[in-house]
Amino acid sequence: MNDLYDLGIPHPVTPYPKLIINAAITGMIPTRKNSPHVPLSPKEIIEDAVRCIRAGASIVHLHARDEDGEPTYRKELYEGMILGIRERCPEAILCVSTSGRRHNSFDCRSAPLELEGKAKPDMGSLTLGSLNFPEQASVNTPEMIEALALKMSERGIVPEIEAFEPGMIHAVKVLMLRGVLTGPLYVNILLGSLYASPATLLDLSCMVKSLPPSAHWAAAGIGRFQLNMNTAAILMGGHVRVGLEDNLYYDHARRNLATNEQLIRRVVRLSSELGREVAKPCEARAMLGLPSGQKQDRESRDMGMRRSEKIGRSMTGK
Repeated sequence: MNDLYDLGIPHPVTPYPKLIINAAITGMIPTRKNSPHVPLSPKEIIEDAVRCIRAGASIVHLHARDEDGEPTYRKELYEGMILGIRERCPEAILCVSTSGRRHNSFDCRSAPLELEGKAKPDMGSLTLGSLNFPEQASVNTPEMIEALALKMSERGIVPEIEAFEPGMIHAVKVLMLRGVLTGPLYVNILLGSLYASPATLLDLSCMVKSLPPSAHWAAAGIGRFQLNMNTAAILMGGHVRVGLEDNLYYDHARRNLATNEQLIRRVVRLSSELGREVAKPCEARAMLGLPSGQKQDRESRDMGMRRSEKIGRSMTGK
């Protein structure tokens, strides 16, 4: 199918790949003061994630908040969320944040990547450069980026690459040449942040054109740009990231606060109208080279048994 598209036969004459919907449901910034619909506690995040998955999302992008609603890297909170979601939606793809906007030591940022067994995440976010947000900078040094990428590689976790401007696409290629990143690649292109690339079709097209040919990509728009970029991605054969992390409102006039489920259902409806089927979590796993939920459970059990046997031998001296 991609060969036909590369020959200039456009979608939908060239069949579309099924659409992967990535639900970014909490983030680090929104609070109850901004919207009553932002899930903050582990229980709220689990319930909201399950609703989003049942509405059509395959990936859930997770951020943990502490008891005061502040961003945190605490493993036990991520563990509770992952186990709670997997109990009800075992095939869903779960991605943990390694953002450095609030905590910028490697130990803090990599902590959720160390979870094991059923709590081990499928993906981890990886921003490929530093950038300015309206109220703070997000610092991602080359050393930090490589260290997080290698940690994910060692743990069998797929990077959810985040690119806010063209230089971050070039960084993908640099890290591929060094063997730090390997396929299959999944890249979120996030446009419309005040001090990063604007959310125009030209900017999106240029960044997509610069990607390695085999990369899976998704488009996200910040604030008012969310629906525009999601729609463009659907039409272009990409995938989408959508949710309250990026946009709190359902309408461009910013009068009606959205829920994550509403935003997911709108993308599903648009995709259907535009001739694209939405991928189920098991189909998204196959597209991204991830094991099925059942196979993952077996591998986790086998790993646990091998670890127990190794500990037993060390204790008995055999």
